Amino acid sequence: MIRLLVDFLEFVLNAFYRERLYARFYVLETVARVPYFAFLSVLHLYESLGWWRKSDWLKVHFAESWNELHHLLIAESLGGNKYWIDRFIAHSGVVIYYWILIFVYIISPSSAYYFTQLIEEHAYHTYDIFLKEHEAELKTQPAPQVAINYYRDGDLYMFDEFQTSHPIAERRPKIENLYDVYVAIRDDEGEHIKTMVACQQSDAQLTFKSPHSPEAKFLPEETIHAINQTAESIIEDTNADEVLMS
Repeated sequence: MIRLLVDFLEFVLNAFYRERLYARFYVLETVARVPYFAFLSVLHLYESLGWWRKSDWLKVHFAESWNELHHLLIAESLGGNKYWIDRFIAHSGVVIYYWILIFVYIISPSSAYYFTQLIEEHAYHTYDIFLKEHEAELKTQPAPQVAINYYRDGDLYMFDEFQTSHPIAERRPKIENLYDVYVAIRDDEGEHIKTMVACQQSDAQLTFKSPHSPEAKFLPEETIHAINQTAESIIEDTNADEVLMS
């Protein structure tokens, strides 16, 4: 079922948004926020019922949602939500995917995290190919103010909060033009993939911490190995896609 859901989203994006890239990004980022809403909803419910309290997970997933929100705001600033049909498709997808992910997360959190990993892998591929095909053009365009505020001039606590695979403050994107913005967005998706892989590990409840937690430590070797394997697979898949498109 997870694979079918992702395939359906990819079909919609490819069918309606092959040429309209900023509208594609708008729809993609609207839907990409949904899993984190679902995770937070279920975790808050568990906490309210006294079943499971894990503030670290709430913080990280909210930071991921906050990050995806800014991807969405960037897409909107570039006109991605200009037409009502695009807003309708995106908002319809939110309703459908939210309730599906609520159900999946309650039944099998690892399956829900795998679903999100696949969505983020699709986003990474999309942005990586976009950057390679439009590099020269993007470097001539200014960065939207919302991107400057989020990545460069704002409070970076929330940005650091989802960088779970390396020490906080290690990553600081350069934002000088629109190309730099989409490099940062692509790399954000890579960080989300790593977090989703870490959350699927059998010992995640014991080892997965907020980067700002006093108990934060490097991820276990098994988790790092799984993350590295996934990263290598993503690079191979992206290179294969480029060969097919050339």
